[in-house]
Amino acid sequence: MGKACWIWYPGDFEIYHGMRQNFIREERGYGWPAYWHMDDWRKNLRFHTTVNTEKSISFTVYGNGTGHVLCDGKKYRLDREITLEEGNHDITVCIGNMTGLPAIFVEGDIESDPDLWTVDDFIETHPVGFSSLYQDKNVSVEEVPYVHKTIQPINKKMAESVQGNAGLLVEFDHVINGLVIIDTASDGFDVCYGESEAEALDEEWCYYKEEGYAKENDMQRRAFRYVFLPGVKEAEVSADDWVFPHDVKGSFQCSDEKMNRIYQTAVDTYLLCGELFHIDGIKRDRWIWSGDAYESYKVNPYLLFDKEIDKRTVRALRGNDLIRQHINTITDYSMIWVISVLEEYRMDGNKDFLKEQLMKLQTMMAFLMSQRDEEGFFVGREGDWIYLDWAEFDHEGPLCGEQIFFWETLLAMQEIYDILGIEDRSYEDEADMLREKIIFRFFDKDRGFIDSFVSGKNHVTRHANILAILFDFVESEMQEIILDKVLLNDEVPAITTPYFRFYELDALAKAGRLREVYDAILSYWGGMIEEGAVTFWEAYDPTETGNARYAMYGDPFGKSLCHAWGAGPIYLLGRYFLGVRPSSYGYETFEVEPHPELFKSLKADIPVNEGIVHIEINDTELTVTSTKEGGTLVYNGERIPIPVEAL
Repeated sequence: MGKACWIWYPGDFEIYHGMRQNFIREERGYGWPAYWHMDDWRKNLRFHTTVNTEKSISFTVYGNGTGHVLCDGKKYRLDREITLEEGNHDITVCIGNMTGLPAIFVEGDIESDPDLWTVDDFIETHPVGFSSLYQDKNVSVEEVPYVHKTIQPINKKMAESVQGNAGLLVEFDHVINGLVIIDTASDGFDVCYGESEAEALDEEWCYYKEEGYAKENDMQRRAFRYVFLPGVKEAEVSADDWVFPHDVKGSFQCSDEKMNRIYQTAVDTYLLCGELFHIDGIKRDRWIWSGDAYESYKVNPYLLFDKEIDKRTVRALRGNDLIRQHINTITDYSMIWVISVLEEYRMDGNKDFLKEQLMKLQTMMAFLMSQRDEEGFFVGREGDWIYLDWAEFDHEGPLCGEQIFFWETLLAMQEIYDILGIEDRSYEDEADMLREKIIFRFFDKDRGFIDSFVSGKNHVTRHANILAILFDFVESEMQEIILDKVLLNDEVPAITTPYFRFYELDALAKAGRLREVYDAILSYWGGMIEEGAVTFWEAYDPTETGNARYAMYGDPFGKSLCHAWGAGPIYLLGRYFLGVRPSSYGYETFEVEPHPELFKSLKADIPVNEGIVHIEINDTELTVTSTKEGGTLVYNGERIPIPVEAL
């Protein structure tokens, strides 16, 4: 890396901050830590390096915790300059922290360059962990480096709550994830927050409520767009918005203004739900979910190409080596975790991360393989949640969608082995046998894939059929049956969550149904915008009206109105309509296969690892350039090298 930064035990930063993230949920005055097992970070470490110098050198070691520096057997204090004479030197830093993250920062003639140090927990030695976010010794490794922006409201008015109390209602033009700032002569009133106006005006059911506001009290960081102050007539109200320093590289502007609004709303949603980690939503739950994160991984290359956020999220979800419970308690989320490690490598192309995760991958696969029935199908145990989506599945016996996920997991692990040069074909063999059994047991040529063969109901949902296309599980003939009998059949119950709607449109686009996908984006995501959405929701049913739009889980305001899995249009537009995709690991080579027939005009930038692809469409004229070599334009049956131009 060549520059000093804070260094720690690999994975512990993510475990520490992941636990903090999963502990910040609150609801109506009480805390709600995540309801699954969470691993702990290590409390006592040793960092080590050696140096050979031909002159006297000086350096200082700073530590987040208690400890000392050991140079050639002699102990030195932290935070003090150390001078060593010429020669070979062996340097060890011992650091412990009972309540926080043990880490060190070294500056001077010796630096905490990650390439030069190792770390051990007195049992195992590894390369150190680090992040480009922490290259300043004055930035605490226990805090997130937010940028703070003061935001003024766009509207203030007197209003009446559901309970009949008059007060001041304050509206902001976008969703805030920060602190309310109130300047008023009085205190003792409540502060009611809302993603919607209706939520803020319901003193009983609003998710967030600060009771008995007093100036000297510290406010908590919360997500809101509206604030209601019952009993207050005059007050100056603003917000301290905590913004994560994202580097946005992608852009999209076309002749369809509605599509432009959808794209920008997806961007706003995505950025709010991604800080150190990909989380589900900023009001509820604020947790790190593997399934939600998987779709964020898909979007990332088309907007940020941030390699660190994906790795941090993968590490936080998995924890330490031993696996005793499915990730988030959800069986398919454990499978998605394995697939996600491979997806990260396809984007980044750095084998170090695969090597780092190898043991955790192997123990996870052993855990998954232990849950097969006598036919080899994956089945849940007591305490497992077989989720897939919010839908009415026939859960009697093995669930088809779960088996296709398991098949894809086996192939992902085999590909990882191939990349790392591990000569073992067992995962591929298992996948081949499983595929034959899935088709034999679950496929109906007149109906597509059924949920379960055990009950005899032959119940069909879209989910397994979507995954069959998305993961290349079926050949073209079976794919056409699925399209005709299921995905393009209005008699099969529709998908209602943006989560699986993302999968469905991904599958349809992959099958070449771009016009249907374009219209669906305008209808589904555009429908939320027409309802006044400034970020995309956890679920959307266009038949719901009034306050019923905000209800979920039996809670009148239980629906998240800023949910990461709503950002799918960024990926769909970039991957299929602009046609940008890697053709080798890490985008060493890449292809661009745009569809200008769908746009009158368009300007877009798509990141490709360390470069940018620029695409312009003006009527019938198409222009594609790149700042990175290795690109090929696929257009009108030709393959043309993309010209490289400087930004």
